[in-house]
Amino acid sequence: MRIDVLSIFPSYFDGLTLSLLGKAQSTGLLDLRVRDLRDWTSDRHRTVDDTPYGGGAGMVMKPEPWGLALDEVAGSSDDAEGGRRPTIIFPSPAGEVFTQKTARDLATREHLVFGCGRYEGIDERVFEFAADLGEVRLISLGDYVLNGGEVATMAMIEAIGRLIPGVVGNPESLVEESHEDGLLEYPSYTKPASWRERAVPDVLLSGNHAAIAAWRREQQFVRTRTRRPDLLPDGEDEHS
Repeated sequence: MRIDVLSIFPSYFDGLTLSLLGKAQSTGLLDLRVRDLRDWTSDRHRTVDDTPYGGGAGMVMKPEPWGLALDEVAGSSDDAEGGRRPTIIFPSPAGEVFTQKTARDLATREHLVFGCGRYEGIDERVFEFAADLGEVRLISLGDYVLNGGEVATMAMIEAIGRLIPGVVGNPESLVEESHEDGLLEYPSYTKPASWRERAVPDVLLSGNHAAIAAWRREQQFVRTRTRRPDLLPDGEDEHS
């Protein structure tokens, strides 16, 4: 998979060279390219923002640096000749909510482009223009506002990247995670069996795999009902 990131703070993404995603890049599973949006400015101050039409507080990101950048990274000849249209993602509190289902969908794409906005946002015409180059998705991590799109983009790349086949060494570890089946994950324990007067549940030490599976499933419902009851459709909580 190829992922391009456009940001005025490219150093935000240095952490993506570490751990599993760093290894995925070194082995060729993931082609991550982070670019400075200011490289597509033409004035000596490398200006990417201006005052909003209609007045109001803050600044708005100018369309032309975005247009030039998207021309290069999303409208590349390789994509055009192959008939592939990238998926262009703009993190935005006004977008659809990012979920594990979203991550699984995006992990199947060949080319993702992330555009990290700042200030009061990006000129709306950029989204309209980007739709000529690929599928445009405005995506939110949740009902809150960040200073810019970098942190949200990093979170999405982490969630998407680990679902690319071969990135996580044991694919079975992806099966029983939170949100994979609409429920939260069950509790996990490791050695020692007793720690500071707190014991591991007996069933996990029993060797009875059927009983362990049943306990884990029960715990998924307990944890989901307690922490995220909104995830349980009406009538699905069979353990209530």
